[in-house]
Amino acid sequence: MWKIWRHVSKIGCYNNRRISFSLFPISPFLHQNLDVRIDTFFLDILISECYVHDMNNSQKVDSDQFKSLQILDELSNNNSLTQRDLSSSLGIALGLVNSYIKNLVAKGYITVSTIPPKRYAYYLTPMGFAEKTRLTYDLLQDYTRVYREARKNLKLLFSDLQQQGLNRIVFAGADEVAEIAYLTLQETQLKLIAITDMETAGRNFFGLEVQPLASLSGMTCDCVVLTAYAKKDQIYQELLKTGVRKKNIRSIFPFMDR
Repeated sequence: MWKIWRHVSKIGCYNNRRISFSLFPISPFLHQNLDVRIDTFFLDILISECYVHDMNNSQKVDSDQFKSLQILDELSNNNSLTQRDLSSSLGIALGLVNSYIKNLVAKGYITVSTIPPKRYAYYLTPMGFAEKTRLTYDLLQDYTRVYREARKNLKLLFSDLQQQGLNRIVFAGADEVAEIAYLTLQETQLKLIAITDMETAGRNFFGLEVQPLASLSGMTCDCVVLTAYAKKDQIYQELLKTGVRKKNIRSIFPFMDR
């Protein structure tokens, strides 16, 4: 079985959930028998339909399908969950949960049984389990596409920096974007001299200790690459406060420039 750890929410409350599904040959960067954590970077990009550069014309994930997958996954693990439980754990309005449940029942993916006292139990049908597997597979294909697009755009960014004669690079942000950026950086002549972040100072990042953003004021570097997605705007503003010039901040994502 594959195990996908995901953080779920569009309102800032991220919860660890597990989706289990049958094994498929999904992508070259996913390996058998590994726990793969797919974090907010991928989910936010996919669900908010915000893509890097030339991804705007790509096929977008249907948020309704994703929410259906969330509900099917939760109920497959615990059929005694109430609609209020689902609303709380998934960050979906109670009325929407009720609508999704009715839709899943109408499609034959869920059956409903009454259990005392005045409660309902929701059971996935064979069709429901098959649909959960299909939706999971489709979602992973999109994760793979986002990963590849991020790699491609980071390669273009780093190539541009090299052509400008820049060499000493600092990462600002230590989420999944930073991990992809680090792997991409190994294919260049650029040197990562430090990684900084708002919240994870002290953490080990590929042998480097994550530094607070404020430490940038005492660093000498050629360029700061914004390597975060979920908090890119906050990090950008903090970089400006530390004295980093706008022209020295680069990113593959658009950010708010107030």
